[in-house]
Amino acid sequence: MASACHDGTVTHPVDRHIRSLATPRAAAFAGVLFALLFGAVLVLIRTALPAGGELGSQWVAGSSERLRLAIVLMPFTGIAFLWFIGVIRDGFGSLEDKFFSTVFIGSGLLFLAMIFASTAVGAGLLASKEFLQEGGGRTEVAAFGQGLLVALSNTYALRMAAVFMISLATIWLRTRLMPVWLVVVTYLVALSVLVASDVSLWMTVAFPVWVLVVSLVMLVRSGVTDVPCDDLSA
Repeated sequence: MASACHDGTVTHPVDRHIRSLATPRAAAFAGVLFALLFGAVLVLIRTALPAGGELGSQWVAGSSERLRLAIVLMPFTGIAFLWFIGVIRDGFGSLEDKFFSTVFIGSGLLFLAMIFASTAVGAGLLASKEFLQEGGGRTEVAAFGQGLLVALSNTYALRMAAVFMISLATIWLRTRLMPVWLVVVTYLVALSVLVASDVSLWMTVAFPVWVLVVSLVMLVRSGVTDVPCDDLSA
């Protein structure tokens, strides 16, 4: 038997059950998957590169096995992040603000594109490792490649991640779709990433940790918000 939810829409119990699984929970699990994969990629790269090495020498002297694993995992990380973006936007529904949603989607896609580009540069350095070890003029190419990788990932991609968080927090604040404490935490993390992204390479880990927290909150809240509508069909 069909029933009406609090927003006035009429849904069938089976349809409502499918939506509760496909939208909020799928988004939460996609975010958890992204957070775990991206966090693993960052840890693999950071631990594979020797600390204090000269620019251009770290990818040559680093652990090839861990770097290759990070490169293989990155495409799957991007797929999970795209799913996370799509279903979060679907959750806005009629409350979506075109201005902030454009900034939200654009910054997320730019972040992902630059992370992919930086990983591709790293894959190129790793593939040419045998030739770079010969030295000579090729060390300058390695230095350029590693400098480009760091600039793409830390200087530009991380700042796009901060814009992504700020725009999403603003949407949540205006629509009250998420608790106020999560909005405040999001603003604080975003500001920290904006200011300190060039200070420490480990600052990148703040973004997947934030995504993990958001995903867990969505996962918990999805089970709560579906209850009132389910009760109407009883």
